[in-house]
Amino acid sequence: MLGIGVMIQQLDGNAKSVRLFCEALNKTIIAIRLGEDEALHFAFFDGSKIRLVDTGQSCCEARYMRTDDKLEEYVGAVLLGAEVCNGPSIEDGESHDTEFLKVQTSKGEFTMVSHVEHNGYYGGFSIEVQEDK
Repeated sequence: MLGIGVMIQQLDGNAKSVRLFCEALNKTIIAIRLGEDEALHFAFFDGSKIRLVDTGQSCCEARYMRTDDKLEEYVGAVLLGAEVCNGPSIEDGESHDTEFLKVQTSKGEFTMVSHVEHNGYYGGFSIEVQEDK
């Protein structure tokens, strides 16, 4: 069952996110990090910056993003694309869902995992691209 935040964002069509991501394609990455704000931050050679974050938050849930990949290895790469894929549900006593964000670069692909722990009445994912400061 999707949370209200995710449903509202799906109705919006996410046009701004698509535009911002398309503008970032084929740019050289000069910095990349997973921030304390649970967002994936990119800085590019031309001075532009974006962040990818799961904004589908509803009440009674915890959201966070993780990776096992070494993001610093992708500095100097060109951003080529990204794909969102369903991940498994984890049985740990509560509802815990995952979604993969696979980012393609000229140095290869790395994978982020978005997690949402919820009470069973919320959930769903909404990866959004935002301008970063």
